[in-house]
Amino acid sequence: MTPTGATSLATLASVFVILSALVILAVTYIFSEVSVFFPLILVILAAVILKPLSNLPIYLSNLWRLRASNQMVLCMLYIVMYMRHTSNLEHAIKFSALHIGSPLSLDLRKIFWDIESGRYSNIKDALDAYLETWRDYNLEFVNSFHLVGSSLFEASEARRLQLLDKALEVILEGTYEKMLHYAQDLKNPITMLHMLGVILPILGLVIFPLIASFMGKLIKWYHLAFLYDIILPIVVFTYGYEILSKRPTGYGETDIQKQLLKEHASLTFPFFIILLFVFVGLSPIILHVINPNFDMPFGGLFGNFLDYKCGGECGPFGLGSLVISLLVPLGIALGIGIYYRKMSKGLIKVREETKKLENEFASSLFQLGNRLSDGVPAEIAFGTVAENMSGTPTGNFFRIVSVNIRNLGMGIKEAIFNQKTGAILSYPSSLIQSSMEVLIESVQKGSKIAAQAMISISTYVSEIHRVNERLKDLLSEIVSSMKSQISFMAPVIAGIVVGIGSMIVGVIVNMGDIFSNYGANATNDATGFNNVQQFVQIFNVSEIISPYYFQLVVGIYVIEIIFILTILANGIENGSDRLNQDYLLGKNMIRGAILYTLVSFIVIILFSLLASTVLKSIPATL
Repeated sequence: MTPTGATSLATLASVFVILSALVILAVTYIFSEVSVFFPLILVILAAVILKPLSNLPIYLSNLWRLRASNQMVLCMLYIVMYMRHTSNLEHAIKFSALHIGSPLSLDLRKIFWDIESGRYSNIKDALDAYLETWRDYNLEFVNSFHLVGSSLFEASEARRLQLLDKALEVILEGTYEKMLHYAQDLKNPITMLHMLGVILPILGLVIFPLIASFMGKLIKWYHLAFLYDIILPIVVFTYGYEILSKRPTGYGETDIQKQLLKEHASLTFPFFIILLFVFVGLSPIILHVINPNFDMPFGGLFGNFLDYKCGGECGPFGLGSLVISLLVPLGIALGIGIYYRKMSKGLIKVREETKKLENEFASSLFQLGNRLSDGVPAEIAFGTVAENMSGTPTGNFFRIVSVNIRNLGMGIKEAIFNQKTGAILSYPSSLIQSSMEVLIESVQKGSKIAAQAMISISTYVSEIHRVNERLKDLLSEIVSSMKSQISFMAPVIAGIVVGIGSMIVGVIVNMGDIFSNYGANATNDATGFNNVQQFVQIFNVSEIISPYYFQLVVGIYVIEIIFILTILANGIENGSDRLNQDYLLGKNMIRGAILYTLVSFIVIILFSLLASTVLKSIPATL
């Protein structure tokens, strides 16, 4: 793809949108009253999409770079692990490419492909050309690779090992420093995102019923829906993505092996949930379309269930229809949440157990290295470590290996990697798998070399864990703030706003009815009659946004903002971690929708009771 192609796509798309606006304007002029709202919105949209579409290749490359850079620390770990016992750069890069996921593994394989295809004559030239692509984005990764390459030319074994240790230290410290600056600069953008996406838009919705009543036919509910459910989410996501694109490269959450990610959830049940809830939630409109005269009482204080006004042209304004409308956002959120929950529930449990094992693995490798350095055979050393760490995930892993060796007569490699009974099947971790492969290769060179390899790996894993914890501590305040917005603030504030908005609309509509009746009876007082008529015309029921549609707009916006903020919070904390993102989406969508529905229902009922009590006293004072 060329820059000319990207710019042409953006220009043609903008021109097409402008032409569509002109066609819509011409059609409305010919067949009905001229409406400039949608043509004007399309013209603004054409101007807005010009730059994002032109920069689309940059956004895609940033996404790819973020995914690749999350694996760089582990990439250097595997290379250094291998190089400690076998000083061969080609085999070390191959070993790393086999144990990290795509896209970085594809980059490493591309290095070998460039050699095989004759583009470069040796591994050094191919590697140097590849590292140049990262120089402007992750200099620590480039410097670490150069240190690894320099270790090949050291005559002293101690100096060679020192350079390897330094290579891992450089990328860890560089990642920490960049994340420190990122966390320091993140507070103001996150505050702006919070205000832009949650506080100001939702609180601003309170005044929309009054604005619509004063501005006549200029503002309708679908104008509000277009602004809040389409334009504003796009703006929030774009701004959040800009924040996420500045995240330092080189650190991300480890993932479980790819074969476990083949699990997929069925769309049938989530789709049925969405369809059922949406159908019930839209039933007031459906019933009115089927029978315009249909209605029924909804309690003495709450009026009718549908309560259409203006001869059935305006509404529904009934409390019953408003409560039923809460099922629409609830059903959509439950369907999405159930789908993502099924996608990730089983896998996240496996990874949590694997992470517990990885956290303990450093100490177990240190013990294993000590046993090997004492001259104990590797087959017996596994049993000794299993007894020492009994009751822990690490102890269970080593126990399975020991049982396979003693009871089934397997060798170490078979005991760990057997396709039916291997210990690695219960703990699918790339870190554990690569450590065990290093052990198997180093044992062939002697127990002393294997012991040194295990102790070194233990040190590396402990150092990576320490840096990761420091990074999480840097981001903890920001991430916890975003989580509170997702799980509590956005649903609760939106629920309260829906209750307040419904009360305002209900008061305006009922006061209009009360004063209309009073004006009709005040024929002997011409001045009073005229004053009342003028007051009624100010709050024209036909020009007020129905609380039913108002709630639908707010509810759908809450679902969208929870979805967007969940993706951004996971990206800031873990980088490109699809499994954890799916898990958080499943949890947050269900929890946020239920909280929003409960708060909205309670506030609507309480404010409706308050409003109906106050309105009942008005006729007595007239």
